Amino acid sequence: MTRWKFLYASAMCLLVSSIWFPAAAVLQAAEDAGGKAPKAIIKTKFGDMEIVFFPDKAPTHVQNFVKLAKSGYYNGTIFHRVIPGFMIQGGDPNTKDPKKPETYGMGGPTEKLKAEFNDTPHRRGIVSMARTNDPNSAGSQFFIVVKDSNFLDGQYTVFGEVVKGMDVADKIVSLPRNPRNDLPNERVEIIVAVE
Repeated sequence: MTRWKFLYASAMCLLVSSIWFPAAAVLQAAEDAGGKAPKAIIKTKFGDMEIVFFPDKAPTHVQNFVKLAKSGYYNGTIFHRVIPGFMIQGGDPNTKDPKKPETYGMGGPTEKLKAEFNDTPHRRGIVSMARTNDPNSAGSQFFIVVKDSNFLDGQYTVFGEVVKGMDVADKIVSLPRNPRNDLPNERVEIIVAVE
């Protein structure tokens, strides 16, 4: 009887260790990844917005944004579309030229991203990628949601969230604008730094 108890206890130890150690390793890996995930600071004349990324939800979109930001691609672009109660949009390289507003909203890199739709809702503060009618047409333009907009869920790729500085987005979305194309009357240039 003692031998059976010993075998039973040994089997239980093996079972518990086979569950616990992999789970602990997964938890540790998640903590390590969370501490090393890049974040971005969008600097404007109204203040800074800090963005954390969701590489587990949209890895290609995060990688693309970080690569463009590190190259200086976004620096000098503006928020060219602001809609109160909805969002602010930026990231178009055409907006660097103040003399060509008719081209705003049409620029971006030649490489296009495949959609990475995910289950993150478009709540206030979410950073998502703009695109044309083609779901796989995102390039560099992004938008920041200023009010929950769940009608966008599953149609646009969420890849980050503003965790500090939403008051800056609120100032930008409230700027006087051209009602025809939602272009603010005042230029709000950005500089993006990745940490």
